[in-house]
Amino acid sequence: MKLALLFAALIAQNAVAGCSREISVPVSANGASVMIDGLTVKGIYPDLLRAIGSKAGCQFAFTVVPRARQVAMFNAGTADVLVPASRTPARDKFGTFMPMINHRAMLISVNNGRAPITSAQDLLARKELRVAVVRGFDYGEAYSALIEELQKQGRLFVQVDVIAVARLLQAGSADVTIMGPTLLAGAIRRDPRVHGMQEKLKAEAIPELPWHQSGAYISNALKPEDQATIRDALDKAGKTNQIMEGYLRYFRADVLNDSVRPR
Repeated sequence: MKLALLFAALIAQNAVAGCSREISVPVSANGASVMIDGLTVKGIYPDLLRAIGSKAGCQFAFTVVPRARQVAMFNAGTADVLVPASRTPARDKFGTFMPMINHRAMLISVNNGRAPITSAQDLLARKELRVAVVRGFDYGEAYSALIEELQKQGRLFVQVDVIAVARLLQAGSADVTIMGPTLLAGAIRRDPRVHGMQEKLKAEAIPELPWHQSGAYISNALKPEDQATIRDALDKAGKTNQIMEGYLRYFRADVLNDSVRPR
């Protein structure tokens, strides 16, 4: 009887053996996706990773870094998981992408009655409009080409985080930003210096910034067994729509309607 119980315990232990080591997850403030409160890391993705970690037997260790460094660490193999992240060919070289949600970047500005912007070419032609973006954000090849051209025109402000962009818009030092509306809404809600700004904003979709999958990248530098464990846990979470439910806890439906939708 004792031998049978010991055998059952060993099977159960192996079933939840999980990851072979602590999983490194550098993060930066990113709307409600990742929220930094002093030494506390919370938000939609940290909450998700902690939930799946307890079930899969994986310990996720969060460290706070600027967004550009977060991406650089993943590319160098010193970050095991990159969240949140859009899928790009460059990142596919360093890890496996796990889709969790569909989203799109939009042009966001303080609503001052100006004529609508209908395309990237339209934005490039409106040379009086100054554009602010966050270093390390990547919404695909069309986005990168647009940013490069704006840089050549001398109209681009590249900032370290979303709140810095929000403050430029509020001060009138920049006219337009390009990012997911939830990122800006989350930053505005957290920072008292820009409270009340959300109601003054308008978001515009352009065809060069289509819907993309967003989610998590798992580093190729991890052991194959650890990759498989995290991949399976994230895939199960994606199928249950946990990320979309997280967005709905943090944002009004009108903020999500045109920029976020289920996988």
